[in-house]
Amino acid sequence: MTRRLQILLLVVFGVIWFSNLEYRKLVNPDEGRYAEIPREMVASGDWTTPRLNDIKYFEKPALQYWATAAAYTLFGEHQWTARLWSALTGFLGVLMVYFTGRRLFGGETGWNSALVLASSLLFVLIGHINTLDMGVSFLLSAAVCAFCLAQSDAADAGGRLRWMLAAWAALALAVLSKGLIGLVLPGAALVLYVLVERDWRLPGRLHLATGLLLFSLITVPWFVAVSLANPEFARFFFIHEHFERFLTKAHGRYQPMYYFIPVLLAGMLPWTVTLVDALARAWRREPEKKFQVQRFLLLWSLVVFAFFSVSSSKLVSYILPMFPTLALLTGARLNQLGTRALAWQVLPAALAGIAVLALMPGIERYASREVPAELFRQYAVWLAAAALLQITGSVAGAWLAWRGRARVALCVSAFAGLAFAQLVLSGHESLSTANSAYYVAQKIKPELKPAMPFYSVNTYDQSLQFYLRRSTTMVVYKDELGFGIEQEPQKFIASFDLFEKAWNADREALALMSRDAYEMYSAKGLPMRVVATDTRRIVVARHQAARP
Repeated sequence: MTRRLQILLLVVFGVIWFSNLEYRKLVNPDEGRYAEIPREMVASGDWTTPRLNDIKYFEKPALQYWATAAAYTLFGEHQWTARLWSALTGFLGVLMVYFTGRRLFGGETGWNSALVLASSLLFVLIGHINTLDMGVSFLLSAAVCAFCLAQSDAADAGGRLRWMLAAWAALALAVLSKGLIGLVLPGAALVLYVLVERDWRLPGRLHLATGLLLFSLITVPWFVAVSLANPEFARFFFIHEHFERFLTKAHGRYQPMYYFIPVLLAGMLPWTVTLVDALARAWRREPEKKFQVQRFLLLWSLVVFAFFSVSSSKLVSYILPMFPTLALLTGARLNQLGTRALAWQVLPAALAGIAVLALMPGIERYASREVPAELFRQYAVWLAAAALLQITGSVAGAWLAWRGRARVALCVSAFAGLAFAQLVLSGHESLSTANSAYYVAQKIKPELKPAMPFYSVNTYDQSLQFYLRRSTTMVVYKDELGFGIEQEPQKFIASFDLFEKAWNADREALALMSRDAYEMYSAKGLPMRVVATDTRRIVVARHQAARP
C-alpha cells in the first residue's frame, strides 16, 4: 500500500463521504431542530441563548450550534451546511483512528482501523444526519485516543503533557457539545481501569491541575454567560436534562436493557464477526507493557454500553462513542488474521444484504396514512441496489482473502459497507415528501409576507421553520418547547378559542394545523382556505377580505 495509493483512496473516500449532504431534504425531528437553532442564532445575532422557533431551548449546550451557525455565515443556509458538522467530525474521526492506530499498534492496524470505522453501518449513517451524536462521539473518542497516546510506554514527558492537554481540551469540547457525559463517561472508564489494573500512579500522570484549568477556560465562559442571561438555565440543564433524563422515562424513550445489543451487532456491519473475535481477545494482558491499551479501550467501550443500557432514555445513536475504539480493536485483530480466517469473517456480511432483499416483497406493510406505500416502493429500489452491492462486496472480499490478497479484500469489503450505507441514506430521500416540510414550504412561500402572522395550531413541524427562514407562533401544542414557553408565555397561544380570536382579528395570516384542528375549525366555519397539504400537514391562509 504505497503512500500515493493511500492518498488516492483517501480522496475517493472523501468524495463518497461528502457527496450526498445536499441531496437529501432535512427530515424531522432532529435534522430540522438542529438546523433551525443555529439559523436563529445567525438571524438574531445572539449566540449565547439557544432558541428554537424563537423560544428558549436549553436541552443541549451550544458548540454544535456555533459550528453550524459559522457554516451558515461562511457558506449560506443549505442542507449541506446544516449537516456539515456531523459529516466533518465523522470524517475527522476516521483520520483520527488511522493516526492513533498507527501510533499505538503499527501502520497496518491504523489502516485497518480506518477502513473499519469508515464503513461501519451506524457510524456512516449518523455521520450524514444532522444530530449531536457524531460531534460528541468524535470529541469523546479524541479524548480517549489522546489519553492512550499520552499513557503509552513510548510517550516521553513532553509528549505525555501535550497529549494530556489535548485530551482535556477534547473533554471540554465534548461537555460543550452534549453536557456532563463528556466528563462522566471518561471518568468512569478511568476509575474502572485504575481499579482493575491497580495502577495507583495513573492519576498522577493526568496533569490534573493544568488540565482542569484548561478545561475550565474552555467550558466555564459560556455556562456563566448563558446562566447570567437566563437564571432558569442551570436547574433545567443540569437537573432535568441530565439526572431526570437518565433516571426517569420523562422523554418517552424507554427501551429494555438488551436494546443496544442488536444495535451494536447491526451497526458494526460488515465487521460484526471480526468485532466479536476482537472483543474476545482484547482483555489479554501484554506483560511487557505498563499501560494496557487494549484493555482500556475495551473498558471504555463497556462503560459507554453499560451506561446507556441502564439509562431510562435510549436512542440508537447513543452508543456511537464506542465505535472509534471498537474500530481500533477490530483493526488490531484484522492485522493478526490469516487470509482464510479473514475470508470466513467478511463473508457473513452478505447475510445483511440477503436479509434486506427478503424484506422487499412486503415493504408496503410499513406504510401508513402519513407515509404511503408508493413511497416505500420507490425506496425499495434503492434498498435492493444497496443489498446487491453488499452481497457482491462481501463475496468478492471473501474470495480475494481466500486467494491471499488480504489488503485488497479489506478495501473491497470496506467500500461495499460504505456504499451500502450511503445508498440506504440516499434512497431515504424517496420518503422525504412525508418526512420533510421542504415541499410544503415551497408552496407556502408565494403566500408568505415578512410581517404576516404564522401559527402552528396543535402541531409543530421541526423542519418547516428552516425552509421558511422564520418562526411560527405555537398554539395549544408545547411538547419539547414547554419549558421555554413557561419562560416566555407571551409567545404562546394557550387555547383554541384564543387562537380563533387572533385569527379573526388578522387581515392576513397563515397557519399550520393538525388534521383534527383543521376539521374542527372547518366545522365551525373559520374563514380559511387550504394553500398546501400533504400526508402530514395542512396549511391554511386567512381569507384576504376586509374585516367587517
